[in-house]
Amino acid sequence: MNPDRRLTGDWYDGVVPENVLIDEQAYLESTYSFQLFRSRVPAAVKVGRGSSVYLGVMFDLGPKARVELGDYVLMNGARLVCDSEITIGNHSLLAWNVVLMDTYRLPLNPEKRRAVLRRVPETLTRQAAVDVDGPARPIRIGANVWIGFDCCVLPGVSIGDGAIVGARSVVTQNVEPYTVVAGNPARLIREIDCEERSARGLSATAER
Repeated sequence: MNPDRRLTGDWYDGVVPENVLIDEQAYLESTYSFQLFRSRVPAAVKVGRGSSVYLGVMFDLGPKARVELGDYVLMNGARLVCDSEITIGNHSLLAWNVVLMDTYRLPLNPEKRRAVLRRVPETLTRQAAVDVDGPARPIRIGANVWIGFDCCVLPGVSIGDGAIVGARSVVTQNVEPYTVVAGNPARLIREIDCEERSARGLSATAER
């Protein structure tokens, strides 16, 4: 990142927000990732050592939202919809089109939702205003987690260390450490045994 908070070679004419902290060894492909960034809190986004944030990643953060990426995290085309907090542990991998959403942004009640949608044409941005029935619920992704492409992780979910989420899964409940889950809704497929953990380098030392 340059002193003016622009990125060398960036195709998008933007800057990294002042309240975004990126480690010197981390990689951010484009400032377009912050097009929907609205957080006003200090250190709203932290990107850890050696982490890679590739094209298509979108930090869609509300005014009070925080996101923290650990060390050596890799995200490619993921969307983080956050009004509370999303944390991603060291050495975790999020494939393309993964969506992490700690909030629904719209009411679950159909009458209230219709009222919000009717107001969209009157807004300058033609976007639905945030009008939810309840508070956002943080999402916590552990260390060494692998989330396959097209997955959606819903509000309040925690995914334990070493877990694997199969492609195109919808994660509605917590995922235990060292398990493989898949489906809609995501269900337990199997556990990752000690021998596999060793082969994959999933020791306690490797996780942290």
